[in-house]
Amino acid sequence: MISLRRCAASFLAAFVLGGSTLAAAASDTAFPFGSELVLDAPPLPDTKRMPTIEIDEDGAAAFNLWCARVSGSANVANDAITIVPSKTLSAQCTPERLKDDAALLAALSQVTNWRRNGDVVDFVGVTPLRFRLMTN
Repeated sequence: MISLRRCAASFLAAFVLGGSTLAAAASDTAFPFGSELVLDAPPLPDTKRMPTIEIDEDGAAAFNLWCARVSGSANVANDAITIVPSKTLSAQCTPERLKDDAALLAALSQVTNWRRNGDVVDFVGVTPLRFRLMTN
């Protein structure tokens, strides 16, 4: 009888641990709605600012680019994604930064798929983009 109880307790413990491992694995591959993602790229000369994006579950999106801030929308379904930023850029940026921001917005607009591996989110499109979750 004691052996049966130990076996049942061991099975229950393994089941609980296995379930939490599966939940953690699922959260590492789910799209990180509401989280700030920072572009994984070297900073541009004369700036420490890095582009970030944040996409909410309702599709609202915020893009903090090299210079400008832009809002927009995103549709995320399974591994597919469609990003539609607004086309207005701040006139307070230098022409060079506006050009960099426009190029990044164009790349984001051409993204078709995404995949996540832990803290890394890759956007697949004409120009692949890699973002990292802000973990601080």
